[in-house]
Amino acid sequence: MTGTADGSGVLAVDSGGSGLRVVLVPDGGPVTEPLTSREPVRTAARGIDAGHLLEQLVPMARRLMAGAGVGTLRAAAVGAAGLTTLGDSLRADLYPALARELGVRRLALVADAVAAYTGALGQRVGAVVAAGTGMIAIGTDLREWRRADGWGHLLGDSGSGAWIGQAGLDAALRAYDGRPGGSLPLLSYAEEAFGSAPALPGQLYPRPDRPAVLASFAPAVAACAGDGDPVAVGVLAAAARHIADSAAAVCPAPAEAETEAASASAGAGGTAGEVRLALTGGLFRMGDPLLVPLRAALTDRLPHARQVPAAGDPLDGAAGIASDLAAGRLALPRDDSMLYVVTDTPDGPDASDTRSRDRTP
Repeated sequence: MTGTADGSGVLAVDSGGSGLRVVLVPDGGPVTEPLTSREPVRTAARGIDAGHLLEQLVPMARRLMAGAGVGTLRAAAVGAAGLTTLGDSLRADLYPALARELGVRRLALVADAVAAYTGALGQRVGAVVAAGTGMIAIGTDLREWRRADGWGHLLGDSGSGAWIGQAGLDAALRAYDGRPGGSLPLLSYAEEAFGSAPALPGQLYPRPDRPAVLASFAPAVAACAGDGDPVAVGVLAAAARHIADSAAAVCPAPAEAETEAASASAGAGGTAGEVRLALTGGLFRMGDPLLVPLRAALTDRLPHARQVPAAGDPLDGAAGIASDLAAGRLALPRDDSMLYVVTDTPDGPDASDTRSRDRTP
């Protein structure tokens, strides 16, 4: 039901490969149902196209505001895939446009990995592995961000869906050739999915969506591992080690958790000195064939980290960041490429100092 537009709230956006998801969090009210677009934001000469994002976002935001009776947006958070390397246009153009069109006075531009982290753990010391077709690990002691991998299927993403699928297809072709390390069950799956083995290169190399095609074979590897195929079991064990390596590279040590930053973490619902570790993303829906060796590898590499379920997804993370920014309690470290914050001041818009935290209400 449409109310009078005299309320206030915050806006949260998740921009990814399948388009936008947008929610509104009215003050004192429940989060709205998300609105979605089916068109990914274009990339232009200056990176992610702020104008194209605005064309989609502004009508969606106005619809949500009208439906919730919200006339004032105290803050907005936009989580965007590619912000780290393609965010110049967003940093330069998005804030003034949102201030003009929607009255936004505080804006956080959030890398998708940071949105995933915040959705999973909130403002707590720890590490998060976000994995699907690709894979990235991100961690923080609430003073700085650390990231590992996320370099794409040609240079990294080790342990990801694309990596597992490629390793499985390699084993299939080894079986076809009669080379060591081959798997006849994986060859059977590969021929069912792609046709004859000699045709496989032609099915993959010309494809612009090659990472997704490779990742589509990862469930076959999990199925073969679940049936006891030793080669598939070995692929998933190797993937688990790669993922654990990335998690270990970013996870704060116990001593780092015993800081002022950890006190802020405890205030956000954690325990001082505790380091949490969460997994998020579609890869982990593969179930026990991957999760059993992965949990063992994480326990071996990071015995001090408590493995916890992810509390939410990247859109939940953006909503949390927007709410905390509006309330002046955003404790996450600022970084131009990871978490870029602009607030309105008496002298005009001000990009936050990446060396400190703005706690003003």
